[in-house]
Amino acid sequence: MIVKTILLLVIFLSCSYIGIMISSRYKKRVEELKEMKKSFLGLETKMKYTYDLLPEIFKEIANGLSKNIADIFKNASLQMKEKSAKEAWEESIKNSKTNMNQEDLDILKGFGKLLGKTDMEGQVGQIELTNGFLEIQIEKAEKELTKNEKLYKTLGSVCGLALVILLI
Repeated sequence: MIVKTILLLVIFLSCSYIGIMISSRYKKRVEELKEMKKSFLGLETKMKYTYDLLPEIFKEIANGLSKNIADIFKNASLQMKEKSAKEAWEESIKNSKTNMNQEDLDILKGFGKLLGKTDMEGQVGQIELTNGFLEIQIEKAEKELTKNEKLYKTLGSVCGLALVILLI
């Protein structure tokens, strides 16, 4: 009887935990998008005022970021030794492990199209355009967060409870 109770409790808690984990992806996506927007503002400032090389700027920006976003900039910086800035950026985005959806990643890939190919003003303009797109994505992500966070937490608990009832 005690073993059965413990097993049912474990099933319920596991389902609830799965619901919490799924719902946390929405929150992490919003945080990553905001952090990416912040990193682009830093990139814009460094490009305007330091005149450092792009790989060095990317390394500096990566230092103050969370792991997922920092890895994008670090990997792009390292790959710029062998590839063009555009190719390095796109490869880094493609291999990134983030909570962003495909639309977010496509916007970030679009940033790389002019990276290293135009003058500083052209690149700053591209950063500003990308930041505008990111702001729209942040708003969408926040709406999805509001809509889905509570849903998945509740769904996990309800599924766990349903399993427990079925097994009783």
